[in-house]
Amino acid sequence: MTRFDGDLSPPFEIVEPAEWRAPIIFNSPHSGSVYPEDFLSASRIDLPTLRRSEDSFMDELIGGLSELGFPVVRVNFPRSYVDVNREPYELDPRMFSGRLPSFANTRSMRVAGGLGTIPRVVGDGQEIYRERLSVDDAISRIEELYKPYHRALRRLINRVHQTFGTAVVVDCHSMPSIGVARDEPRRPDIVIGDRYGTSCSPLLPDRVEQTMVRLGYSVGRNKPYAGGFITEHYGNPASGLHTVQLELNRAVYMDERRRERGQRFAQVVADFAELASTLAATIPFGDLGPFQAAAE
Repeated sequence: MTRFDGDLSPPFEIVEPAEWRAPIIFNSPHSGSVYPEDFLSASRIDLPTLRRSEDSFMDELIGGLSELGFPVVRVNFPRSYVDVNREPYELDPRMFSGRLPSFANTRSMRVAGGLGTIPRVVGDGQEIYRERLSVDDAISRIEELYKPYHRALRRLINRVHQTFGTAVVVDCHSMPSIGVARDEPRRPDIVIGDRYGTSCSPLLPDRVEQTMVRLGYSVGRNKPYAGGFITEHYGNPASGLHTVQLELNRAVYMDERRRERGQRFAQVVADFAELASTLAATIPFGDLGPFQAAAE
């Protein structure tokens, strides 16, 4: 467990099982809800509005999986403060006083939408900050929070890969039940993202879809979410590294307006455990041939 001197202690946690059941890592990068005081002071919007960007309770939905044999990674700082599901330096020059480093990516679509590594807006488009931030502040957040998280996640993935010959990351998120665009169709209960077939063996999203449909969920693929930086960066199926993103509709497990756990919360916890068990049976110890063959 990594420690951080300040408001965020620890900034993220990795909970490994006493006994590993399969080389599958469950990750929750956007459920953090520990807001630094200086961030709240600098924000022009209140805490309930900031929290609209959270994947609320996702860390709880998967937290018990460590007791069932699967490592669980969760970030404790909010994505509106630092978003680890971005490139390390996706930064909007309009947000900062001073010149950004030459290596910063200032032209990505995510930066244009205000959702870079240091976000300019919350999910519904409201501006976060009263004033421009210093470049030093942005670099400090990246160096002290973003990079340690990715170093730890990379080490875990590499260790799993070296031990078992393959590694699977299930990147767990939640989405608003209704999109911003008026013409967007009703969102399914779960959207599976595999970067249009490039981040993992097709066996993985197929098995996720089969399992969740059997459990009563409606399922979509890659629209409106195909997977972010984590899915793209850590997915390399030709090398036995598989990453799939899951976006769970918040209306399934919580009251979005009140930000409270819903009546189905316990059932969703049980369903994630069922999904983990099914994936473990798909990727068994000692016989990874079928999975690796599907990836080639």
